Amino acid sequence: MKVGTFLLPGGFPGRDHAAVLRASVDAAVAAEEAGFDDVWVAEHHFMTYGLCPSAVTLAGYLLGATRRITVGTAVSVLPTVHPVALAEQALLLDQVSGGRFRLGVGRGGPWVDLEVFATGADRHGEAGFAESLDLLLATLDGPSVAADGERFRFREVPVTPAPRPGTTHGGVAPVLAATSTSGIAAAARRGLPMLLGMHADDEEKARFTAAYSDAGGPPRMHLSAGIAHVEDTAARARTVVRASLPRWLEPGLAGYVRLDGAPRTPRDPREYTELLCRLHPVGDAGHAIARLTETAATTGIDHVVLLVDCTGDPARTAENIARLGAEVLPYLPGREPVGDPGGHTAYRPRPSDASHGVRVTPQALPGPNGAH
Repeated sequence: MKVGTFLLPGGFPGRDHAAVLRASVDAAVAAEEAGFDDVWVAEHHFMTYGLCPSAVTLAGYLLGATRRITVGTAVSVLPTVHPVALAEQALLLDQVSGGRFRLGVGRGGPWVDLEVFATGADRHGEAGFAESLDLLLATLDGPSVAADGERFRFREVPVTPAPRPGTTHGGVAPVLAATSTSGIAAAARRGLPMLLGMHADDEEKARFTAAYSDAGGPPRMHLSAGIAHVEDTAARARTVVRASLPRWLEPGLAGYVRLDGAPRTPRDPREYTELLCRLHPVGDAGHAIARLTETAATTGIDHVVLLVDCTGDPARTAENIARLGAEVLPYLPGREPVGDPGGHTAYRPRPSDASHGVRVTPQALPGPNGAH
């Protein structure tokens, strides 16, 4: 089982934006030391829900700040950028990092971003997104690319830096965020793994993976997003998250502005917090292990990406990462300890588990403080 961290970074009220971004860098470094497999960076514009406007830029910085861990975008919003430019940046990060970068892309929403970046509603529509996605993948494959579509037309040019020889899609292993049947179809048609959101329960994610297979998608290691917060007791963990998360969610979710100017009603931040606590590993270490193992078995997805900053407090986030690394990750199905260059102990999936499907075997679960 593979476990990553998910960095928004969230703009909790009262926190300086620069401090939030620096704390995200610290969290990525801490995640590597704690044995997480990867770090995924989100992208948002003009809102405090997430303060990173360029996931690929922050990912590049994190690759320079780490040595072992994979860093990916979750996601780069394709309708707001030129697909060839994004592909070039992905290939660049792949090569300077020695293959540690992954590119996640998504459609985003019908937000004001499309107006500001002058790409328009058409790029967000199914046809516009499909054309952009195909051009992105063609550029990643190289060695040259040309376009003669409705939205992109240009003569053949060489792709530089050239994709690494012998790799598919330049080695960046693209993943596509899917929130609808059209998203499932788009991923399956191109053989891309899906990233499924933290708002969806296990049964919905299982339906998505089944629909992906039914649509002809090949066996793939999909990714499942969630949140995680560990305390000595489940009650304490939920109390902490219930007190903190709505303070970020309320202004954050209200920040989405539709392109067409139509009013919208944001999700209730407290109800959403309750949903997230119910769906994901918010509790003591034993609960976290059981919840993650059950989710993997139900969904068939053995790669989870967890939002670990549930409080807006860098010290508590660091403690949460450390506890997850020490008290949860080692006890998940199919993980074995390895040393990293800094002398820390990390836990990665065993080679026999690194393909598809989940092997769930009984394991000794730690007590509240990690004791057996």
